[in-house]
Amino acid sequence: MRISTFNINGIKARLPRLLEWLAETRPAVACLQEIKTQDEGFPADEFEKIGYHALWHGQKSFNGVAILADGTAPVEVMRGLPGDPEDEQSRYLEAEVFGLRIACIYLPNGNPQPGPKFDYKLGWMQRLRARMAEIAEEEVPAIVTGDFNVIPFDRDVWAPPAMADDALMQPESRDAYMRLLGDGWTDALATHNPRGGIWTYWDYQAGAWQRDHGFRIDHALLSPEVADRLVACGVDKEQRGREKASDHAPVWIQLSV
Repeated sequence: MRISTFNINGIKARLPRLLEWLAETRPAVACLQEIKTQDEGFPADEFEKIGYHALWHGQKSFNGVAILADGTAPVEVMRGLPGDPEDEQSRYLEAEVFGLRIACIYLPNGNPQPGPKFDYKLGWMQRLRARMAEIAEEEVPAIVTGDFNVIPFDRDVWAPPAMADDALMQPESRDAYMRLLGDGWTDALATHNPRGGIWTYWDYQAGAWQRDHGFRIDHALLSPEVADRLVACGVDKEQRGREKASDHAPVWIQLSV
């Protein structure tokens, strides 16, 4: 069973690429971030034509997350991350599908830092940890995946000095991420690639893709109940090189059934 995550960076602008990728890789579940559309504009019918059912949590022009499932309808568990009733940003969607609890997240970027956007990022990470602790208490096979906007280790970026002042690499961001791992969640890509050097994002600027100046910010965290089912994982890197591509590449994990 393949579970994938893909920051699509605008579902309407990238729809041909997205449909192409789904047809080529056929994940059982695909989690999408930055769909950048209101709920009524989500192209659910396009996915239904190729056999995918969808849940989505949209927002005009920004953010937005979705979960697609092959041949079955995901059952919504939670829409929006609890803990801040004033937070109206569409960044969290949780569902049951194929016997798994799957949370699709688009964690705040946090730039510029220091400042209110960075404070929001750290507060969001605290709330995420609290929700992940609740999921862990249920002892269900669970996957929390998406764009975390955190570069966990220096080995996860082409040149650490280039990102040293960025919110993605601040000690507070990394510490919040490490606390999730300390709670018992497994970082799939890091586990299978302990030396690093695996990128999931390449900026559109400064020839980053052509020079392979990337970093890893798209992650899949596995609960203990599902971590021992991990048989493979990777990045569909070549998708980044296609015409009108997202600046992210899809990340996937393969689970034994």
